[in-house]
Amino acid sequence: MLSFAFILITLLSLTLFYLGTGKDKRFLILSALWLTIVDIVSVGGYFTVTQAKPPRFLLILFGATILSVISYKIVRKNQLNSSLLLAIHTLRLPIELILYQLYIEKKVPVLMTFKGWNFDIFMGISAIILLLYLLLSKNRLPKNYILTWNILGQIFLLFIVAIAILSSPLPVQKLAFDQPNIAVLHFPYVYLPAFVVPLVLLSHILTLRNYRE
Repeated sequence: MLSFAFILITLLSLTLFYLGTGKDKRFLILSALWLTIVDIVSVGGYFTVTQAKPPRFLLILFGATILSVISYKIVRKNQLNSSLLLAIHTLRLPIELILYQLYIEKKVPVLMTFKGWNFDIFMGISAIILLLYLLLSKNRLPKNYILTWNILGQIFLLFIVAIAILSSPLPVQKLAFDQPNIAVLHFPYVYLPAFVVPLVLLSHILTLRNYRE
């Protein structure tokens, strides 16, 4: 059930980003190809071999970076739907709930949950409030508020990404040796670093670019 919920979150993030950035089929094809590769490799247990050199998890970081750079370049300012990009951040709430359940199952450390050093749940809750406000009031949020919220969201996201990497059973591990972050080495939670996090970060970056240009 938990795995199914995370697959659904991944598909929702794909759909919302696709619709919110102008329905560019190049993004859809690239995402489908990347997710298929991640599927095949992770189901076979490729990432669970943590002592390999170079670390096999570098494939995830490399692929996610390529996906992010290409997606950033193909999205045009006049194609953005700010409400749909904001909707992507509402998924951060169920992700936090799933991470907490994974902590209970001893698959991630408490540091990666809202009981530890993960403040991303506040971004998920605030995104829901902001989205409801925009839909019900039909008003626009002040520019400074949008900029501040998106910058804060990036800080929280990058902070927990650093915690997740340092808590993983990799050569760079510095935290959570008693209960490391092993969930992301397995399907479908590998989607979190491979796909969902890059889309959440891109949603912040594209929104900021939209207001900067």
